Amino acid sequence: MIEQLQTESNLIIAAHRGFSSKYPENTLMAFQKAVDVGVDMIEFDLRLSKDNEVVIIHDRTVDRTTNGSGKVSEFTLKELKELDAGLGQKIPSLEEFCELLHPYSELLFNVEIKRGYKAIEVADRAIEILKKFNFLDRCVFTSFDANIVAHLHDKYQLKTQGFPREQMSNYIPGEEGTFSKLWAIGIDMNILNPKIVQDYKKKGKLAWCFCPDDTDQVKYSLDCGVTLMTCNNPLPALQYVGR
Repeated sequence: MIEQLQTESNLIIAAHRGFSSKYPENTLMAFQKAVDVGVDMIEFDLRLSKDNEVVIIHDRTVDRTTNGSGKVSEFTLKELKELDAGLGQKIPSLEEFCELLHPYSELLFNVEIKRGYKAIEVADRAIEILKKFNFLDRCVFTSFDANIVAHLHDKYQLKTQGFPREQMSNYIPGEEGTFSKLWAIGIDMNILNPKIVQDYKKKGKLAWCFCPDDTDQVKYSLDCGVTLMTCNNPLPALQYVGR
């Protein structure tokens, strides 16, 4: 199902950590609100709790996004659930995410595995859970760590998104290196231009961008030729393309 993204005519609008410009990021509320406004894809971030539960949170610590303090890896799932992630929301587990979005059979997912010493374990556990919910063929897997991308590509033959070489750690150059294992390249709005998009396309890669959050940025992204936009605020993109 994720293969539909290879069709140039399919413009995909993804919600970055859910509808994160308006609702607490990476929470069930943010994910549901993104679905409600009509996005095609949800992007979210995965880490492990102290008791090895796969949870959805971006940072290594809970400080920025909750009323707590400390590393995610130092909290059990139960302890994480005692924190307020904003508007009374809790840090969700991947299982809870899948249960919430199971009814939306056309929804796609961008699963980011965050860098860390347990990242490979996060990836393996996540794949087990996503497979249980029959979500795996709707997923592209993302990481800034080339070792994680290689693991996902080599062990599971999954679709992966990486980034320009200078933004990735453990990047391996050469024909059999990191670039060969990438299906798509995520391009930051700060460096997005038509040339970089066309260069990636000529090399057989999908060219996506993050995060165009106003009408001018959306128009510029489309003029550059991207086929997927990951947005904190998906409304300008949805409105611009007439959805």
